[in-house]
Amino acid sequence: MATITSNESTAASDVIPATMNAAVYRAVNDVRVETIPVPEIGPGELLIRVHSCGICGTDLKKIHTGSHSAPRIFGHETAGMIVKTGGDVNNFALGDRVMVFHHIPCGKCYYCRKKTFAQCPIYKKVGCTAGFEPSGGGFAEYVRVMPWIVSMGGVVQIPDGVPFEQAAFVEPVNTCLKAIKNLNLAPDETVLVIGQGPIGIMLAALAARTGAKVLTSDLYPERHAIAEVYGLKHHIDAGKENVVEVAKRESEGRGADAVILAVGGNALIRTAMDAARPGGRVLLFAQTQHGDATIDPAAICMEEKTLLGSYSASIDIQDAGANLVFDGYSNGFDLTRLISHQFPLEQTLEAIEIASNPTAASMKVFIQPNLRK
Repeated sequence: MATITSNESTAASDVIPATMNAAVYRAVNDVRVETIPVPEIGPGELLIRVHSCGICGTDLKKIHTGSHSAPRIFGHETAGMIVKTGGDVNNFALGDRVMVFHHIPCGKCYYCRKKTFAQCPIYKKVGCTAGFEPSGGGFAEYVRVMPWIVSMGGVVQIPDGVPFEQAAFVEPVNTCLKAIKNLNLAPDETVLVIGQGPIGIMLAALAARTGAKVLTSDLYPERHAIAEVYGLKHHIDAGKENVVEVAKRESEGRGADAVILAVGGNALIRTAMDAARPGGRVLLFAQTQHGDATIDPAAICMEEKTLLGSYSASIDIQDAGANLVFDGYSNGFDLTRLISHQFPLEQTLEAIEIASNPTAASMKVFIQPNLRK
């Protein structure tokens, strides 16, 4: 049993062990399921028993590129139950079902004043850990949530009737909603979303809510079938059709007013630029690794196309994003339908392998520590 100090509370029904299993990143492409201590918490902190954690593309990039030092425990799309509270925690109780943001901005610095929250120095600090250097920690049985995350709005209660799996989408939906708001779409516009993995479908579905006409491009017909569940019916088969030509045909020859690149890799940036009309916007969503890309500067200068990016979440739309996910579970935005695979923690390596090599049969991959197969 973990030691409990006098100013902490634990759920009587939840016996917290001294150790737990966690998927520990040890080196490039080296993740091991190990037994490590359950994190201790301090004043103002929470201990959450993880129920569900989605595997994000940024987790995979860190694992495969070695961009972060080891050891670490990744996973940041986390939902679970509060099983222990530190002193001075007043807004949460044992047994509360919550999802957790691993980044929260200070709200006061220059970047926060300019609403560029992801560039805030405090935001760049990770406030959730299962051990080692804080890195999200969702790929573990328990995760510690640090004081500024708890006190500054980074822990969101899950309403009754909403499953943990749906709630785990609150963070990625926030990032997608931020991107759509950055584009400032109008109902008379045409939007092209390149890539129909889980993120691409969420981006497209949110774009459609603005009233704009949304075109979706992907290599897999199976993904287009899933997109249709969310009302996305203007498909482009990228394996058989010319995406740029279709975008122009569907926009009276102009090209898309806005293009969202929802897949990693820089080769499609030129395609996205070519598919945008003169004066249109191209948004990079998945380009989270530094590198070089070929861009026609005349397209930006003479054709007045705008190239912009959107990264991570925004505290300004946190309530709107959470409500969208929670209300959407029973009102046409059930995101659990994007989940193709669910694995117990012991099968994390298999989960990472599937998430790293997308196929027609794979979409969102979840790790659920208490899942029994």
